[in-house]
Amino acid sequence: MATAQGMSGIDVRAVTYELCAKLPLWIDKIYQFETRTLGIRINGENHAKYQLLIEAGRRAHLVKNFPPPPKNPPQFAMLLRRYISGGKVLAIRQHGLERILIFDIGKGNLTYRLIVELFDEGNVILTDESYRIIKPLRHHRFKDRDIVPDAVYTLSSTDPTGSPDNLAAVLGSDDRDLVRALAIAGMLGGTYAEYVCRTAGIDKATPASKADPGPVFDAIRLLFDKVEHAGQPVLSAASCEPVALAAGSKSTPEDTNRFSGFSEALEMFYPTTRAEKVRVASKPKLSEEERIHKYQETAIKKFDDKIKKTEEMVAAIYENYPFVAQVISSLDAASKRLSWQEIEHHIRDTSSADAKRIVAVHPKDAAVDLDLGKKVKIFVHESIEQNAGRYYDVIKKFKKKKEGALAAMKTVRPKKKIIRHDIVPMKKLWYHRFRWFVTSDGIVVLGGRDASQNEELVKKYMAGGDLFVHADVHGASVVIVKGKTEKMEEVAQFAASYSGAWRSGHFSADVYSAQPNQVSKTPESGEFVARGSFIVRGERTYYHNIPLAVSVGLVLEPQAAVIGGPPAVIKSRTKTFAELKPGQYEPNDVAKKVLRLLRQNITPDEEKLLKGVLNTESVAAFVPPGGSDILGTP
Repeated sequence: MATAQGMSGIDVRAVTYELCAKLPLWIDKIYQFETRTLGIRINGENHAKYQLLIEAGRRAHLVKNFPPPPKNPPQFAMLLRRYISGGKVLAIRQHGLERILIFDIGKGNLTYRLIVELFDEGNVILTDESYRIIKPLRHHRFKDRDIVPDAVYTLSSTDPTGSPDNLAAVLGSDDRDLVRALAIAGMLGGTYAEYVCRTAGIDKATPASKADPGPVFDAIRLLFDKVEHAGQPVLSAASCEPVALAAGSKSTPEDTNRFSGFSEALEMFYPTTRAEKVRVASKPKLSEEERIHKYQETAIKKFDDKIKKTEEMVAAIYENYPFVAQVISSLDAASKRLSWQEIEHHIRDTSSADAKRIVAVHPKDAAVDLDLGKKVKIFVHESIEQNAGRYYDVIKKFKKKKEGALAAMKTVRPKKKIIRHDIVPMKKLWYHRFRWFVTSDGIVVLGGRDASQNEELVKKYMAGGDLFVHADVHGASVVIVKGKTEKMEEVAQFAASYSGAWRSGHFSADVYSAQPNQVSKTPESGEFVARGSFIVRGERTYYHNIPLAVSVGLVLEPQAAVIGGPPAVIKSRTKTFAELKPGQYEPNDVAKKVLRLLRQNITPDEEKLLKGVLNTESVAAFVPPGGSDILGTP
C-alpha cells in the first residue's frame, strides 16, 4: 500500500498495468519541477492526453494537472527532451516486484530506456537499449553498482514471484516464518503477505522452508489478478491501496466507486506541488519583521542540526577508534603501492565485515566513507585526531554562525511570552563517562576518574594533536585536551581541582602540560610505574598557583544537562549554578545540597520535565573528591 513515505511494489504493479492499458503512447514534453520531481506529457490514441508525475524515490502516477513549470527548464529535463520527446512508448514494465518502472521508448532507429527508481532516495535514469547509462538524474556510486554515465545499469537476475520454481527456491532457503519471508524476500510487504497466507490456507507462522510453494504461488497470482483487473482503490488518511482486501481494509461503497483508477486515488492521497503552493499562498502575509525573524529561526535550526550531526560524527569516530585507526593505517599504506581504482576494486572484492563498512571511495580526496552507525568521511593520510579536527572546525564555524544569527535576532525579535512545552535531555556521548568539560572556545577536555580511566585515556584516546595535562601533586586526574585551545587557564584549573590538592584542603596548585610523545609507561631500570601513573620526559610547560574551584550548573538550551568544570565556563552557559571550594563537607552531602540549590532556581514545571536530568547522581559526577564548601548560587 502507498504511504506518505512512498509506493510499494504492489502499487507500482497496479500503476504499470494502468499505463499499459493506454498503449500505444508517444512522449510529448518533459518538465522538471523540483530536484526530484519530473513531469512527462504523453499523447495517446484518439487525441488522448495524459500527464505522468514522477517523484523519484516516492511515487509515479498519472495526474490531471501539472504544477506550473519553471521558466528555464533544468539541464536534465532538456536532455530528456532531446533524446525521447516524440518517441513512441514500446513497452512499460515493472522489474519483478521491485519499485522500478521501466519505459522502452523507440525514436528513429534507436531504442532508449527510461528507468524510474522509487526506492530509497530514488532516481530517474536514461539508458540506451543495452542499459548503458546516458544520464541519471542523480550520480551515485554504490558498493555493488555505479549510477554514472557510461556505466551499465544492472537489474537483479531473479524475480521471487515470477515462477513457481523461483518462489520455491526463495522460500526453501529462508529461515524466517512464511509471512516474513513473503514480506521481505518476496517483496510483498506485511499486509499483502498476510493476505497471501490467508488465501493459501497456510498458517503465517509456518517456517518458510516447510511451506508448500504451490498454494502460495497460486495465492500470489490471485492477488496480482485482483490488483490488475478488479482494482477498487481504497483511500484513508494513512494509506492508499489499489484493491480492497478482506482483512484490514476499511472501505465503503462510496470509497471504492469514486475513483476511476488507482492513479486518481494516488493523486488525491499525495497533494501536488500546486495544491501545496495554494495553501502557502492562502496564509496571512507576514510583516517584514516577522519574515526576517522566521528566516533567522530557520537558519538557527539548520545550524543546530548541522552541529548535532557533526558532533555525532565525531562521537562515532571515537566510539569506533580501533576500526578507524586500522582503516587509516591499511589504506594509507596501500595507497603508496596501488592506485585508488585498484584499492576500490580490492575493497569490493573482499567479503570481510570490515571491508563492507567502507561504503564509498573518494580518490580525489584520498578519503573513504565509513559506516560507523552513520556515514563518516575519513581522510586516510590524516590521523584520527586530524580527521576529528576537520569536524570540530565545522562545529566551530556553525556555532559562530548561530551566535551571529542570535545576535541579529535581538534587534527584530517580537517580544512574546516564551512558554516552555518541552525540555530535551542531552544525548549521552562517548566521553561523558570521564570527567569532562568544553572550553570557552569549544575544545573538549577529558579527565580520568580513577587510575583505570587514567590508563584508558592515555593508551586509547590520547593522540598526536592532543595535550597531556596533570596537576603537580600525587594522585590526580590525567587530563587530555582534544585539540588546540587558547583557554589553558580553564584547563589548568580543571586539572588542579580534580587532584589530590583538593582532597588535602589546598586552595591552589601547580599544573604542567606536555606533548603526547613525552608521556610513557616505560620506567628506567630499577623503577616501577603504578597503574594510572606515567613517566613524563623532557621539558614541561608549568602553570603556577592555579586557584582550585569547580562549579556545577544546569543548562537547558539547546539540550538539558547538568555540567561541571571551571566556574568561568559554567557560569556563562547555565541557567543556575553553584560554586565549590575545598572545605569540610563530604562529596555525597555536597551533591545533595547543590541539587537543592539548583532546584530552587527553576519552575515547578521545569522540575517535572527535568526529573531524569537533574538528580543527585548527575550532580555528584562533577563534585571533586574530598571535602567541599558551597559558595552559593546566583
